[in-house]
Amino acid sequence: MMNSNFRKKIAESWFEYLQIQICKSFEMLENKKIKFSKRHWYKKKVKEGGGTSCLLTGGNIFDKVGVNKSTVSGTFPKKFRSKILGAEKKGKYWASGLSVVAHMKNPKIPAIHFNTRFIVTSKEWFGGGMDVTPSQEDAKEKTIVHKELKKICLQNKKNYKKYKKWCDEYFYLPHRNEPRGIGGIFFDYETKDWNNNFKFIRELGLAFIDISNKLISRKKNLKYSKKDKEKQLFKRGRYVEFNLLFDRGTKFGLNSGGNIDSILMSLPPEAKWK
Repeated sequence: MMNSNFRKKIAESWFEYLQIQICKSFEMLENKKIKFSKRHWYKKKVKEGGGTSCLLTGGNIFDKVGVNKSTVSGTFPKKFRSKILGAEKKGKYWASGLSVVAHMKNPKIPAIHFNTRFIVTSKEWFGGGMDVTPSQEDAKEKTIVHKELKKICLQNKKNYKKYKKWCDEYFYLPHRNEPRGIGGIFFDYETKDWNNNFKFIRELGLAFIDISNKLISRKKNLKYSKKDKEKQLFKRGRYVEFNLLFDRGTKFGLNSGGNIDSILMSLPPEAKWK
């Protein structure tokens, strides 16, 4: 039986490995002309951890893509503890995870988001997901995303319908009465069978690389108009609204003493509102 510290170490090592693989994959899509910049950050109390933020901007494919890995610990503010499983009484936590947000140069390629995490309070659980936000409708693209995610869920005996519904309900802008994108999967509080859950998030991480490559490769050479770009910028405005108003990851980062620039990495380089 693995103890909690060993499980933490294994999970953190995976997130570190996956960050490297995602950056390599995205750099290859950029034809190796543009590289990620890497920045290390630490909490005010160094013993409480930090993270590595990798950022690529102004590419041929990516307007902006961030691949952030962090491992932090500490005590949540009292007002936030009730919102985190197992932190209600003492508020102590340890968390490690990887988050990716990719905003594309070509407006015909959708924005892509991916996140996986392992959190320890008085409980231990995995969470995460992947979702896609296009600025133009494409039924085939939607089919590709959901078919691949469903396959990964079924391989790991996970409830795809539940995860899909959770994603649709989570990535929704109530003040606009509209979904953020075409969805994907979202899950949290996976506490049972650590080995199976860890296998699932590893396979989901590798699937994210494959799906991203498929989505980008099928559209990277398409021409687009000024009108297409304008539509993308307005859609990005919706993205900003969701991430600042509702995103749990943003709130978790701010309440766990994370690095502000890394937390707000998800915001696009340009956006518009009418």
